[in-house]
Amino acid sequence: MFVKLSANRSCFLCLLALLVTASLAAASEYRGTVTFGGLPVPGATITLAQGNKSLSTVSDQHGAYSFPNLSDGTWTIEIQMTGFAPVKQHIEIKAGTPAATWELKLLSLAEIKAQIASPVPAVPAASLGAGASEPEPPSQAAPSEGAATSPTSPEELAQLATPGLLINGSLSNGASTPFALPPAFGNNRFGGNGMYRFGLGAVLDNSSLDAAPFSLTGQRTPKPVYNRITGLATFGGPLKFRNLIQNGPYVFAAYQWTRSVNDTTTSALVPDAAERDGDLSQSAGPLGQAAPIFNPATGSPFTGNMVLPGQISPQAKALLNLYPLPNLTGSAQYNYQIPLVTDIHQDALQSRFDQIAGKRNEIYGGFAFLSSHTAAPNVFGFLDNTNMLGLAANATWWRRLSQQVFMNLGFQFTRLSTQVNPYFENRQNISGDAGISGNDQDPRDWGPPSLTLASGIAGLSDSNASFERNQTSAVSDSMLWSRGAHSVTFGGDFRREEFNYLSQQNARGTLTFTGAATAGGDASTTSGSAFADFLLGIPDTSAVAFGNADKYFRESVYDAFIDDDYRMRPNFSVNAGLRWEYGAPITEAYNRLVNLDVVPGFAAVAPVVARDPVGTLTGQTYPNSLIRPDRSGFEPRIGIAWRPIGGSSLVVRAGYGIYYDTSVYQTIALQMAQQAPLSKSVNVQNSAACPLTLANAFSSCSAVTADTFGIDPNFRVGYAQSWDLTVQRDLPGSLQLTATYLGTKGTRGLQEFLPNTYPVGAANPCPACPAGFDYFASNGNSTR
Repeated sequence: MFVKLSANRSCFLCLLALLVTASLAAASEYRGTVTFGGLPVPGATITLAQGNKSLSTVSDQHGAYSFPNLSDGTWTIEIQMTGFAPVKQHIEIKAGTPAATWELKLLSLAEIKAQIASPVPAVPAASLGAGASEPEPPSQAAPSEGAATSPTSPEELAQLATPGLLINGSLSNGASTPFALPPAFGNNRFGGNGMYRFGLGAVLDNSSLDAAPFSLTGQRTPKPVYNRITGLATFGGPLKFRNLIQNGPYVFAAYQWTRSVNDTTTSALVPDAAERDGDLSQSAGPLGQAAPIFNPATGSPFTGNMVLPGQISPQAKALLNLYPLPNLTGSAQYNYQIPLVTDIHQDALQSRFDQIAGKRNEIYGGFAFLSSHTAAPNVFGFLDNTNMLGLAANATWWRRLSQQVFMNLGFQFTRLSTQVNPYFENRQNISGDAGISGNDQDPRDWGPPSLTLASGIAGLSDSNASFERNQTSAVSDSMLWSRGAHSVTFGGDFRREEFNYLSQQNARGTLTFTGAATAGGDASTTSGSAFADFLLGIPDTSAVAFGNADKYFRESVYDAFIDDDYRMRPNFSVNAGLRWEYGAPITEAYNRLVNLDVVPGFAAVAPVVARDPVGTLTGQTYPNSLIRPDRSGFEPRIGIAWRPIGGSSLVVRAGYGIYYDTSVYQTIALQMAQQAPLSKSVNVQNSAACPLTLANAFSSCSAVTADTFGIDPNFRVGYAQSWDLTVQRDLPGSLQLTATYLGTKGTRGLQEFLPNTYPVGAANPCPACPAGFDYFASNGNSTR
């Protein structure tokens, strides 16, 4: 179990360590990490030997070890761990030696049995370094030739004295002298040389010693409070059952659970009591004074910037009840502050296995599980709940076909489900009770519409109800061919992706207030008030999209690649390759997608549905994805590494590559699935032809198309070209200088049109042309 120390105690220990070691001769520190498959390996024995000197330590729970006081020169490092092949190598230790990472190789079961039969000698307590954690248990075997000897130099004495600075109760407590007995803690007991390992741990964390945060409002901000408890249990060893499985795979499993409560202080600007009653005389405009507001019904200014109570929209009054009253003063940007408490429960399981079959085959893989529940409030006190469940599994078959050719065949599977339950779901129909019509009245989507006010007042919002289940199945195959200075890798992948949604894009609708209604025709933005528009119930724009709630998207992704790592000279290497990537446009399992069939110049548009993909205006036939595939995704890549000066630390690296964005189709498909005639989709600008009010903001308008989204059927996937150049060199004083140039240029990016729109105050050039929809193409480019 790990418990936080107070800041004062930690400083005291650091000061004491400094006083003890200040008189010792200067020496170098050597650190490193022991890993297997990229994961830390705790409990490995690391021994350093130089002449007749030998020092040992054991890697901690993070796989890390350290030797704080070593004389400069050549040392021999040996790393031993039950079940893994030993590592032995000569290393050069001097001031500034970088930390090393040692990757262990798993032995076969027969080799493990032989290793257990001849266990590694125990690490005497006298040889433990400052980085030592838990040594191996004592062995009955006689000490080997490389066993630790008595300390003779000041450096070795310092090495032995350092563990004495550990706090009481630590696993190395009492190991500060050569006469101390081996510590006994956890698995470090007699019989610990068994083939299975277990571990238990816990981390406790809270805010009791934290400082108070900086206040954005100028008011005294309370310190956020949090409590986090994380538990961990691990198990590792060969899978073996008598008379059933004799030579099973090596397995490792880790289970972690987290319970976290976080308190975050949030600030916002909310309308005060006077503003709620229509008194806007104190509301500052862009020039720091009250901006004049005009009555849109008469065109005359409101006297004293006072909106009469009888002129306030009943829908606005109902929505204002969801806003809290101010609880602080002294800031023009914030007048409300509240602590938001977020509760998170999370459980996670990770496991892996490794089975060696003969001399040419190895099978390894893993399984992971994640479950979490989050309860998160917002500034209005709406508490939303999010539940997530994820599964992931993978398996790989590695085979050595010859001395130069190796194969990797893999399979991956992932599934993730996420469910969001907003506060008002099945609780209260805010829109219906307020008299707002035109949005979804399903109990799952009860709640207020989203409000955006340009005046700075906090926008009203809440999460949307959703239930998403995404699944990916993938097969990959790659080959490695080594010949001379070449290492050639080639292969391919296939992924089948499923995106299943039970959700609405914008069921409750979105209303935007900009102050245009009360500006009195003044385009200088020095008049009008977004909050006054809200009180009068006149939004500037409205948008809503709901219907066709369940959607089942399918996509196939392919790629093939070849890469050559060519070491031309000892100081110069080239990595060159070519990758082809193709992501098919997304289809819907029941062909419920809608695009727009557009005539040149956007003079007319008509919906085209995937189940009958023939345009009524142009007569062209569309694929069932309503977007034609783009198979031109070839991605050349090249990189070099060059050490121009022999014996120097100067290294030059450069590279160029092309990268395609095949993930763009998912966002496009979501918008195509939420359109008429499959669902209601409205995007309206307030005008004389389409007057908007809070009561009818989501009603259809004859001057606006029923669909809000269209995309060029010949849409092509965008890509980015990337250039980079890095020059790196070591400097005195353990410093390193790195200079980097990075350039990126985008091609065929998304380009958005708003057809048949025109500036405010200008005449409509095409009154009969459709408007109110976005149209996307792939003509966007960026400069490097």
